[in-house]
Amino acid sequence: MRFTINNLVKSYGSKEVLKGIDFTFEEGRIYGLLGRNGSGKTTFFNCINRDIEYNSGEFYFDVDGKRKDLSPEDIGYVVSAPVVPEFMTGREFLKFFIEVHDELKDIKPVDEYFDYMKIAEDDRDRLLRDYSHGTKNKMQMLLNIIARPPLMLLDEPLTTLDVVVAEEMKNVFRQQKEGRITIFSTHLLDVAVDLCDEIVLLNHGKLEKIDINNLDDSAMKDKILNALKESEE
Repeated sequence: MRFTINNLVKSYGSKEVLKGIDFTFEEGRIYGLLGRNGSGKTTFFNCINRDIEYNSGEFYFDVDGKRKDLSPEDIGYVVSAPVVPEFMTGREFLKFFIEVHDELKDIKPVDEYFDYMKIAEDDRDRLLRDYSHGTKNKMQMLLNIIARPPLMLLDEPLTTLDVVVAEEMKNVFRQQKEGRITIFSTHLLDVAVDLCDEIVLLNHGKLEKIDINNLDDSAMKDKILNALKESEE
């Protein structure tokens, strides 16, 4: 399976944020979408998720040589500041999600999911409003583990997490990459190098593949760091 983007353009008034993006993402890999804050990473995700309108372009799956257009169920979206129904407990939330998605297959007992995400037993029957930010983030990811969408968009999901939770989440992302395409946005080069199989630099509205094995080259490193320092805001 491949995810192909052709000539994706997005402007806000006279400011062109995405300038004809062309790229193909491969199944089973984590792609680091690297760019400074304000470079258009969230705009890129919101176009794919159809949360906003874009000016032109197309994107689709290529499955065994056949084109398949994206449906909402094909996309999982994890953001840095998760929104959860605070009036529900964690257990109630998971059960409700599973019940309203009766098309889901191979559903496990709820506590197995909690165990997998290392959510403490004492937290499972507490209201979500009392969860830590990191645990809310885990719950957000857990919905996508249950639903198993083939395309995962991870929008700076580690930025506000403590070191322990961030490492736990990175391990989950690695374990969940098989059978899907994962795009992980970040403005931190070291995080992208540590987690991702490939790095794609979003700079001046274009995507450019970066050779991870060439990061010791001073010219390449300077190019990346200069792109991350630039600000058009």
